[in-house]
Amino acid sequence: MVHHAGSLPRTTITRRTGLNRSTVAALVGELCQLGLVIESAAEATTQVGRPSSVVRSNSGTIAVAVNPELDAVTVGVVGMGGRVQNRIRYPTEGPPTAKEAVNIAAAIIAGIQGALQEDTRIAGIGVAVPGLVSQRDGIVRLAPHLGWKDEPVTEMLAGATGYPTSAANDASLGALAERTFGAGRGVQDMVYLNGGASGVGGGVISGGVALGGTSGYAGELGHMRVRSNGHPDSAGSRGTLESEVKRERLLEVLGLASADVNEFEQALLASSSLAVRSEANRQLDFLGVALGGAINVLNPRLVVLGGFLGSLYALNPERLHKVVAQEALPASWSDVHICRPELGANILMVGAAELAFAAILADPAGLATIEAGRSLESSS
Repeated sequence: MVHHAGSLPRTTITRRTGLNRSTVAALVGELCQLGLVIESAAEATTQVGRPSSVVRSNSGTIAVAVNPELDAVTVGVVGMGGRVQNRIRYPTEGPPTAKEAVNIAAAIIAGIQGALQEDTRIAGIGVAVPGLVSQRDGIVRLAPHLGWKDEPVTEMLAGATGYPTSAANDASLGALAERTFGAGRGVQDMVYLNGGASGVGGGVISGGVALGGTSGYAGELGHMRVRSNGHPDSAGSRGTLESEVKRERLLEVLGLASADVNEFEQALLASSSLAVRSEANRQLDFLGVALGGAINVLNPRLVVLGGFLGSLYALNPERLHKVVAQEALPASWSDVHICRPELGANILMVGAAELAFAAILADPAGLATIEAGRSLESSS
């Protein structure tokens, strides 16, 4: 509760859990000793009675988030409470191999360790992969844009760093992050679509539960067909959302070789080029077709557009709304709100960190976190 809220008065925790005050006080005290929360003095209040102390998540317990992409490997430091403390993007000349991505991430993590305070503890590593990750063993079964197939990335990174490592699909983690800390708070049914250098991925929350499917591959909305022909996507299917809505084409008409999320958006919104506007509108139309189909099938309350899809939406939201209204059933579309992630460029970092924090949330007292001061050699 404290991790997701950031901070809570102790009286609120007592009310929500239904436990008595002495039990909550004992639990909070134990979590303070474990270094997971901090209890501060009571804040001034106009209410009658003794004011409640406030319990805050301890940002000194952190997770490391890793996101390999076509043109870079990004590593972030995320504290309890979902706060991104640092993000390092290491550009690559081309798609990194699994081994190269692990080596880059391990080197950055080693540098991060040296800059952390002595009492900081690393709970583990979460990896947001633009591809299919098996829930059973953490193996990346297929990341087509990266050229990865059956790569034991979690095992490799754990071996290189000494920290427990988990991995999942990047868009699914984005959906989890936005539902927990962003625009999706309290929303039971939402669709998240992420557009990155590796294509378009999706995550779905239905009835408050993340849809994973039998092996964890659910939510691949980028492979929805939006036209009867067209170019093949990364899986070889033609006319899909991913094959028609591409960051690469937008970069080409913008005259950019590469750009991070913020640089891309600034260039897109500032451009007065007819070629840029024409390509952006073409992609918005296909995005609208895909969203209309997703709304008909999933009946979400909220659609969140991340990555370059959010930038496209910002360029011409009215056009996207018009196409979606034409494609979706009126009854389903009337309840839908489309927005961008509140977490912005940090969304995949926060989502990946949740993988690492999962063990703490499941069993706070049973997790032996590794102190940041330990060297890679001693921890392996």
